[in-house]
Amino acid sequence: MGEFAMFPLGSVLFPHMPLALRVFEPRYLVMMSRVLGDRPSEFGVVLIESGSEAGGADGQRRFGVGTVARVTELGATDGDLAVIARGARRIEVVEWLPDDPHPTAVVRDLPDLEWDESLRPLYEKAELVVRRTIARASEFVELPWDANVELSDEPAEAAWQLAGIAPLTQLDQVRLLGSRSLHALLTDLVDLTVGAGEVLTISWATEDHLDAEIAEALETTDDDHRSDPNPEEDPP
Repeated sequence: MGEFAMFPLGSVLFPHMPLALRVFEPRYLVMMSRVLGDRPSEFGVVLIESGSEAGGADGQRRFGVGTVARVTELGATDGDLAVIARGARRIEVVEWLPDDPHPTAVVRDLPDLEWDESLRPLYEKAELVVRRTIARASEFVELPWDANVELSDEPAEAAWQLAGIAPLTQLDQVRLLGSRSLHALLTDLVDLTVGAGEVLTISWATEDHLDAEIAEALETTDDDHRSDPNPEEDPP
């Protein structure tokens, strides 16, 4: 455990996903000056539960699970600092400290989720559902990710990236971020994405062959992968 500079945001950052920030508030410029003095340059990102990004500790409620953002690029635009970072490991907030002047917290690392090759069919199902849902939903709403976006060759990283591109609500994303196994992450990702797709594409008049493909994938793999072969105990 240790103290960590924190950047509460109105969005969820997943491991292995990119983050672009325009930093202009004085307190966060101070934070970045401190962060950039360390190698690697890192800060924590958590979702704001209520309140605004401009609010301080008294005006915000923040979720207790987040992700470390590792700075990869810097730039300047009209006096603001442009920061490009990438999600690294997950963290849990143990205690929020007084702003000094930026948010700071005592955090501890959450364990990495380990890949097992027996999860391959479940991963493939999740990828099919996520990509298909993005493709169909993009016909009706504007989405930040393309259905054909390239993912990591490492399956554990790609699983987090699938969670990051799926068209889910922030509450669903926080739920996924707190997953205790890759099996749980992928299973919940499928369920939540199917539910989101039903909402986003409620005006679909007919199904096509790829929608039938999703239904077939769900039917043929549910029995094999609904139970986690290596369940993890809840942390104390």
